[in-house]
Amino acid sequence: MRIPTKFTVFLLGLMLAGLAPGARAQAAPGGAGALEFQARITPTGARPEPVRQFTFYLLRKSYAEIAREAEAADPLPAREKFIDGLKVSAKLKEWLKKHEAMDLTSSEIDDILTADDIIAIPEFLEAYLHSNSGGVTAGLPRPKYKETDKTADPERYKALREEYLAALRKFITANLQTLGGMEAYLDGVNPARQWNQIRSEHRHRLERRIPEIAQTSYLAAKADTDLDGRAALSGLPAGDYWLSTLGLDAAAGDVRLRWDVAVRVEAGRTTHAELSNLNGTEARSAKP
Repeated sequence: MRIPTKFTVFLLGLMLAGLAPGARAQAAPGGAGALEFQARITPTGARPEPVRQFTFYLLRKSYAEIAREAEAADPLPAREKFIDGLKVSAKLKEWLKKHEAMDLTSSEIDDILTADDIIAIPEFLEAYLHSNSGGVTAGLPRPKYKETDKTADPERYKALREEYLAALRKFITANLQTLGGMEAYLDGVNPARQWNQIRSEHRHRLERRIPEIAQTSYLAAKADTDLDGRAALSGLPAGDYWLSTLGLDAAAGDVRLRWDVAVRVEAGRTTHAELSNLNGTEARSAKP
């Protein structure tokens, strides 16, 4: 009877390890590796459903990292720089930089404005006076000067104007409800439309650019799932990969998911991966 050598025992151990139940990687023919995966989504209060006939992409870099690099190369213009380019008064630019508000026509602007803002910022003062003109606001102070006094009697004009603005500030402080309606007269200087257009164009540009970068620079393979939500990729060099939907949503019932899941492929073995709600990202909160 021959006694097994240490080398024979070592080989036997390797064979048994390859057949171990529940192993994530199984022996595959040849030196390359393979990947088999299944994608399923579980809707609220329902059973898991396979993601059928959906294209998955195997990337050599995380899609999230690709997105971050693309955003760094093409950043959204700085808010302060955008404000500096507006054709409005310096006082309004200063106010916009200080506050998060950008839409001056929103009714929420009334909750932010103060009497000091109205008096100090020409655009706000003009809008306030227009919205309260025509005698509709009882007790509203009236100026005792004329614009012609500005050149005819500058000192008198200055004194009367300061007196008027002080009275107006006091009136506004005591009657904050009179701020309502100003937004209708701020449309001409409202930067929100232009800012939203810049942001929208930037977002759409990235939504086109990021999948393009992923497929041209980092794509290792791709496959469509079958009716059971399964797919397989073979002939893969060993290494770390990411299974991705390239920012596209897979849906089942009320749930929409995207995946960017790390997988490791080993030479001569088949790696198995399960894509589900647990490792997916809900599309409502997902970024490119």
